[in-house]
Amino acid sequence: MSHRRLPRYVRRYKDRNGKWRTYLRRPGRPQLALPEPLLSESFWKAYHSALENNATIILEVGASKTIPGTFDALISQYYKSSAFTTLEKSTQATYRNQIEQFRKDYGTKPVSSFKAKHVDAILGAVAARSTAQAHKLRKRLGTLMRLAVKWEFATDNPMLHAERIRHKTKGYEPWTEGDIAKFYTRWREGTPQRIAVEILLFTGLRRSDAVRLGRQHIQNDRIVTKIKKSGDMVEVSIPIHETFRRVLGTITHNHLNFIVTAYGEARSEKAFTNWIIDAAREAGLPPHRSPHGLRKAACIRLAQAGCSASQIMAVTGHKNLAEVETYVRDANKLTLADDAMAKLHGVA
Repeated sequence: MSHRRLPRYVRRYKDRNGKWRTYLRRPGRPQLALPEPLLSESFWKAYHSALENNATIILEVGASKTIPGTFDALISQYYKSSAFTTLEKSTQATYRNQIEQFRKDYGTKPVSSFKAKHVDAILGAVAARSTAQAHKLRKRLGTLMRLAVKWEFATDNPMLHAERIRHKTKGYEPWTEGDIAKFYTRWREGTPQRIAVEILLFTGLRRSDAVRLGRQHIQNDRIVTKIKKSGDMVEVSIPIHETFRRVLGTITHNHLNFIVTAYGEARSEKAFTNWIIDAAREAGLPPHRSPHGLRKAACIRLAQAGCSASQIMAVTGHKNLAEVETYVRDANKLTLADDAMAKLHGVA
C-alpha cells in the first residue's frame, strides 16, 4: 500500500527484521502503536478509538498554533461550531478527513484572498484524479466559505462563482435478492455474518444504530430504539417478524449487543462495515456490497410488499419523504408491468 493511501496520521515501515511496524502519529501527541494486519478489524478499532479519545486535545493543540484569518483558524472555529458538532460522529469523521487534506496544503493561506480562480484550480487538480473526491471537496469548501463570510473571515464567497464538478453518482448499491441468497449460501444460519445481515434486513437500521442494537431494545415483542437523523432523535418501534425472532434465537453470546466481534466485544461502525464487505466478497458478491446497501434492500422489500412511503419511514426512521418514495415508485412500476403483461396474456 502506498504512503498516500494510508489512513490519516498513520505511518508504517519495515524494521530490520522485515516486520511491518504501524503507528498513529498526531501533532502534539505521543505516537501510538497500531495492531497488524493493516486495515484489519483490530486495526480499525484501535485507530478510531485513538482518534475519538484524543479529538478534543488535538483540536486544542492545533488551535493554539493558528494564525488569525487563515484557513487553519477558520477550520478550527468550524470544528467548534454547531454546524459541525451537531453532525453524527461518523459524518464528522468523514468531513474531517476531507477537510484535513485541504488544510494540509492551504491551512496557512489567508481566507480573504481565496478567489474563484483558486477554487477552480484546486478542484480541477483533484477532479483529474477523482471527480467523486472533487465533488465532496466542493461541498466542504462551500460550507467553510459560507461560514467565512458570516464570521467575517472574508467579504464574499468565491464558491458562488466557481465551476461545478460534473459527477454522477448512484450512491450505495442495494443488495439484490440474488446477492442475499448467495450470501446465505456461504454464511449459514447462526453465523455472526448471517445474523448481522439479517438484523440489517429486518430492521432497516443504519450501521451506527445496528452495531449498538441489543436485548435492551426488545420491548413487548418489538424493537424500540432511538436513532439520530438530521440532528434530531427519532424513535422507531419495529414489530419483530417471526423469521427475525428465530434469528434472534440463534444468538448464544451474553453480550448486551447482538453484533459482537470474535472476542465478544462490541463492534465499531467502520470495522463493522469492513467486516460485512469482506464477508460479502468471500461469498462471491459483486464489489460495493455494504451495510447501507442492505438498508436500501430492506426499503425495497417493504415497498415490494405494498408498503407506503410513510409506512417504510416508520420502520427505517427516514425523514426525507422523496428518498423513500423512490423505492415505492420503483415497486409500483414493477407491479404495473406485471399487471400489464398479465392482461396481454389474457387477451392472447
